[in-house]
Amino acid sequence: MAYTTIKKPSDYFNTKLYTGNGSTQSITGVGFQPDWVWLKDRTSAYNHVVFDKVRGVEKRIFPNLTNAEDTAADTLTAFNSDGFAIGSNVGINTNTNNYVSWNWLADNTSGSSNTDGSITSTVSANTTSGFSIVSWTGSGANATIGHGLSTTPSMIIAKSRSASGGWYTYHKSIGATKFLQLSTTDASATNSTIWNNTEPTSSFFSTGTAFDNGTTYIAYCFAEVKGFSKFSSYVGNGSTDGAFVYTGFKPKLVIVKEYGATGNWIMKESRFDNQNDSYILANASDAEASGSVVGFDLLSNGFKLRGTAGDSNGAGADILYMAFAEEPLVGDNPATAR
Repeated sequence: MAYTTIKKPSDYFNTKLYTGNGSTQSITGVGFQPDWVWLKDRTSAYNHVVFDKVRGVEKRIFPNLTNAEDTAADTLTAFNSDGFAIGSNVGINTNTNNYVSWNWLADNTSGSSNTDGSITSTVSANTTSGFSIVSWTGSGANATIGHGLSTTPSMIIAKSRSASGGWYTYHKSIGATKFLQLSTTDASATNSTIWNNTEPTSSFFSTGTAFDNGTTYIAYCFAEVKGFSKFSSYVGNGSTDGAFVYTGFKPKLVIVKEYGATGNWIMKESRFDNQNDSYILANASDAEASGSVVGFDLLSNGFKLRGTAGDSNGAGADILYMAFAEEPLVGDNPATAR
């Protein structure tokens, strides 16, 4: 049996760095037509912004804010075969500023009807990589929403589109009785009105009364795929000789969050100039920063904590993570030890 069904992770998830030109430009080199694009200015303090093919071009949501979706004509204007096109919006294309784009592949459509849940959803899903984009309209009552993955999601990030509201986040490490918010530093909290105290299944996830009647929502769902993605947790030790976290692949992107107490969502990216020490906060507009206190070693088979920051390695801290592969540990193009 093959170690992983995904021999080349960059066919499904890829990072592309680019430099703004203050005008219009096409960002190429992604390697596929992306369905979910997450952009962040690395040089200046501008908001994170995400676009997806289900909602359509120019429709943006900010991961670090609670704002409703809006439409801005000078933002992401096209999903192209090898990347995307952008306009002159200062948050994503200021002249000479450095940017990062994280790109995921779903099924390269605007979605299709899914009736696996009690509410019909619109779903664009990639069952190979375990990623789907799901749109639906809330009922204000307990409900189920089809996600199209054919396997149980390990993480779900949901946001209201037509109204302001938090980024409700499910992670298997905290379970469906609790939730986090991507846009805040808040610790996990118990609330039955979010996920209805019900774990997701291979067909649908459950929502509670917090999902308001008539409000439209978007969710990004992730199922773990061996050799490509990992969703789990670890316990920090507050030492520069921190925990080693085995993923089974060389990580390209790792996002960590202390969930037992307040803490930032820390994004570590292998393409940053100072790979081990540079980071971005998903819950803040801050520019890319660097410091050994949040240092990770990104290794051929996981990551090693080297910093002592409480958010990522506090002594006794419970910390969850999501990670995506740069190279599989075993495969046609395996990772090599660093």
